[in-house]
Amino acid sequence: MKTVLSIKGLTKDYGRLRAVNQLNLEVQQGQVFGMLGPNGSGKTTTLGMLMGVTNPTAGEFTWFGEPPTHTLRKKIGAVLEHPIFYPYLSGQKNLELNAMVKECPADNIPKVLDLVELSGRKDDKYKTYSLGMKQRLAIASALLNEPTVLILDEPTNGLDPMGIAEIRELTKKIAASGKTIILASHLLDEVQKVCTHFAVLKKGNLIHSGPVDDVGRGAETVEVQADVANLSELLMDFSGTASINRENGYFQVTLRDEFHGKDLNRFLFDKGVVASHLVTKKKSLEKMFLEILSEH
Repeated sequence: MKTVLSIKGLTKDYGRLRAVNQLNLEVQQGQVFGMLGPNGSGKTTTLGMLMGVTNPTAGEFTWFGEPPTHTLRKKIGAVLEHPIFYPYLSGQKNLELNAMVKECPADNIPKVLDLVELSGRKDDKYKTYSLGMKQRLAIASALLNEPTVLILDEPTNGLDPMGIAEIRELTKKIAASGKTIILASHLLDEVQKVCTHFAVLKKGNLIHSGPVDDVGRGAETVEVQADVANLSELLMDFSGTASINRENGYFQVTLRDEFHGKDLNRFLFDKGVVASHLVTKKKSLEKMFLEILSEH
């Protein structure tokens, strides 16, 4: 797979404060790459350096195997922080101005408006748009020059649940068209639903990187309840049980790697016990994220 972005030793200091420390990362073509981290972790600073808004203190990065240049950056669309448009101009007029600034054809405007589902509101003034519509217009503007890569910094920040869902579906649609997306967020659920890969930053340091599909792998935990007095003893007798604890009125059984919830269910059934509640629980990105942070 082709490497779109390669980061080596990227560092940014603000006086005594080190915002990003020796960051090494690679993003491959077609990935939806999530950058996760609490406030102050260095996500926005990193994106600012990648877009040429902020100069690195040390380290380097390449886009498509080449050092960043003005021509290369035309292949990259970005929505950084809060989008800025003229409030008394329509969505259409704002995009026409942006197309002039970016020196890209105005013919692209109907296409991007349709993609972000704003064609029906293109002639309305920007100030009448909801927060979600404003964010979608910003994404439309970032796509005007038909970039290969789209960078989104906290794209769902401040949105209501419907707005978050709209941006999520739009991100999936853009990714399905073949674009590489780099997305910074602190909303773990959104990253798990949208991204293919993710990295975790803490105080400017990279502490984890890998595929989202790896989340939840490993030992399963099964939540069990049954109307028998000796359930705890039965669960301990199961050869696949690694550990048991009681939580929220249920037994939480952590299984050994080669065992699954169906094996435990079969074991109980063979003992004459029918579970009234048996749910296999995969590790969520939130739980994994908190574990990663606590380890560092």
